[in-house]
Amino acid sequence: QVRLVESGGGLVQAGGSLTLSCAASGSIESIGTMAWYRQTPGNQRELVASRTRGDSTNYADSVKGRFSISRDNAKNLVTLQMNSLKPEDTAVYYCNAYIRQSATNYGWYWGQGTQVTISS
Repeated sequence: QVRLVESGGGLVQAGGSLTLSCAASGSIESIGTMAWYRQTPGNQRELVASRTRGDSTNYADSVKGRFSISRDNAKNLVTLQMNSLKPEDTAVYYCNAYIRQSATNYGWYWGQGTQVTISS
């Protein structure tokens, strides 16, 4: 079974930095787009950043210039470098990836989430 496991969450003061990592494991033929989402209580999960297999990127307007998404395809790994953090960045961050296990078995997978808390 395919798994996505996030790590790197924690507590940091406003203005600080944090790096999140997500590793995919299991029977994987290839991975397409990888992305980071975040969610706060009572709100919908929102896209933070994404990167395609060809390295095209998209960022939420609220994080442009502060966050950077990268990936290591050989390790099935995606990271999110977060700088100049603000209290409004506080959320549970989720890893998301489009994974192909075979020609007939593919789809989007989610990690379990990691808490990021930014204090003033």
